[in-house]
Amino acid sequence: MEHLKLQRHILCIDLKSFYASVECSLLGVDPFKTPLVVADPTRGGGSVVLAVTPYLKALGVPNRCRVKDLPVHLNIQIQRPRMKTYMRFAKDIIAIYLRYVSDEDMHVYSIDEVFLDLTNYLTLYQRTPFDIAKNILKDILDETHITATCGIGRNMLMAKLALDIDAKHDPEYIASWDYDDIPKKLWTLTRLSDMWGIGPRMERNLLRLGIKNVYDLAHSQPSLLKHHFGIIGEEMYYHAHGIDMSLIQDKTSLFTRQKSFGQSQVLFKDYDGKNFKIILRETVDEVARRLRHARMTAQTIALGVGFSKSYGGGFGKQFTLEHPTMHADVIFQVCEMIFDAEYQDEPIRRIHVSVTQLKKVSYTQLSLFDNQEQRDHKLTLEYTMDKIKDTYGKNSIHRALSELEGSTIKARNHMVGGHHE
Repeated sequence: MEHLKLQRHILCIDLKSFYASVECSLLGVDPFKTPLVVADPTRGGGSVVLAVTPYLKALGVPNRCRVKDLPVHLNIQIQRPRMKTYMRFAKDIIAIYLRYVSDEDMHVYSIDEVFLDLTNYLTLYQRTPFDIAKNILKDILDETHITATCGIGRNMLMAKLALDIDAKHDPEYIASWDYDDIPKKLWTLTRLSDMWGIGPRMERNLLRLGIKNVYDLAHSQPSLLKHHFGIIGEEMYYHAHGIDMSLIQDKTSLFTRQKSFGQSQVLFKDYDGKNFKIILRETVDEVARRLRHARMTAQTIALGVGFSKSYGGGFGKQFTLEHPTMHADVIFQVCEMIFDAEYQDEPIRRIHVSVTQLKKVSYTQLSLFDNQEQRDHKLTLEYTMDKIKDTYGKNSIHRALSELEGSTIKARNHMVGGHHE
């Protein structure tokens, strides 16, 4: 396996409790001493907590609990989410990264996590990866008052593992791994899902094969894993040995391949079958708009509906079309068909619409029953509406049904990521 080992120097940097740390920075308080959470209490006690300060984490308060489950005796301060503010902080921190590496050697993994490839910069700076990481974390703290943690490794996987497993326990919040560290630090993990890239479902599948931990995974037969899980199984085997062939410079092909489009919403009140159709139409319109922007069609359409918590349950179904589409009306008709077949007058609180089996727009397969002229006219109208929204804002034009009482689209268009700006 020696030929598979890329001798590179990668940093994986995470902004600690990012949303909560931004709020503490703006308030001028220490997140390691302040009981603060980011949540929207106006949505009720069931509102999800988006972030908690390191101080609360140390006391056992989970990061994704409900507002009603927060301990009362800690006098916790609740700050409403401000997504545009968090994005502004993230942009400022990305500017710090770009002082050290070029854009092609950086991959922004999420709003609070980034990979940097230092391989070609060590000679230039005449410093070790650890020293450069230390400088970057100091710049972030000095300029934004946000504490960051960093994993250093020979590839992206190893850097991420060092970050997740060791960095948070280090006094300087920096951990460095090499291949020699894999047996003593990775193979000793007792839970498979503690390893990056293995979720609960894959963990259950591996347990069925008698693979109980990462050591077992590293010492299993690659052919067995490939037989059961395809190329992903073979990849897991190499990952268990700390081997990852991904390059940050290939991020365009590795990270931006779109496999699906989806839109979810937790409703502010219970909906019945009649007024829910307004929400369904608006949700479908947003999914179709994203398809048009990407110049893609979808062949499989899925609808998920969740009932009120007091009632419990819900349903989810999908339907595969004979030919792929990007038409909002077709997607809505499929979702409406699923809804009418499954719904039994339950109180509705959640919706999810997604489309998969995506294909780049090339040509349209015609049916004898299609009115192609009418379809083309509607698609032209939808593209025109897209252009107006892109130029003048999402609320500049919308369907007449969005003026009805049950509509949420205008309110949501004033939000970022489902939260107030």
